[in-house]
Amino acid sequence: MELLSVPDVPEVREGDDLAALVDARFDLAPDDVVVVASTVVSKVEGRVADLAEYPAGPRAREIADRLADLTGEEKDPRFAQAVLEESTELLMEAPFLLTETRFGHVGVNAGIDRSNVPTGDVLLLPERPDESAARIRDGLEHENPVVVTDTSGRPFRHGQTGVALGYAGMPASRDYRGETDRDGHELEVTVQCVVDELAAAANLVCGEADAGTPVTVVRDWDFGDLDGSENLYRSVDSDFVRQALRGWEYDG
Repeated sequence: MELLSVPDVPEVREGDDLAALVDARFDLAPDDVVVVASTVVSKVEGRVADLAEYPAGPRAREIADRLADLTGEEKDPRFAQAVLEESTELLMEAPFLLTETRFGHVGVNAGIDRSNVPTGDVLLLPERPDESAARIRDGLEHENPVVVTDTSGRPFRHGQTGVALGYAGMPASRDYRGETDRDGHELEVTVQCVVDELAAAANLVCGEADAGTPVTVVRDWDFGDLDGSENLYRSVDSDFVRQALRGWEYDG
């Protein structure tokens, strides 16, 4: 498997054609997987916003005041309002905001970014990343599979890694249940989330900060002859960490 960065992708603007930008800069093979950072997807979809668009309500002001007390730093209640409006559930409000986005992703601050936004205050995640991935795929010459990614922290682990927000043209996971290991034991629970693993691998090539490149091509990777699953986000009924958070309150 190879990971290849698409070179010379310019600063994109609302309305730009990401598929055309990729096709013009990279000779894609039919089986390549195209991995795209959500930042550029959001920019072409007009998800740049100014905080003035989010006048803070009482709940946002309450959250900002509490976070300011905890951190000793002033917090803009308009940012808290933006997080609330981009979320369907607030799982934690201290010592940071952990939310579920409208498309099911759980992350800090609803994934809202305040870096690399030259034309506004904040960059929101794509509204429907699966549809974003499908639009990019439809525009590529070979209609390659596409994965839209972001970086995310994880429980019990330090640091961030690339994860998939949406995908098109391939299953999210491959299902090893019913297969056997080297000793002949049947696998009962192993479902490999390949779109997350491709996102994490691509993030090593994309990089971070001002050295980042937003599009990576995965070449010579094969899904294999296994059943696929379209489930990316865990259901609430099976998400015991989320259930525990609903009954937990930070007392620091």
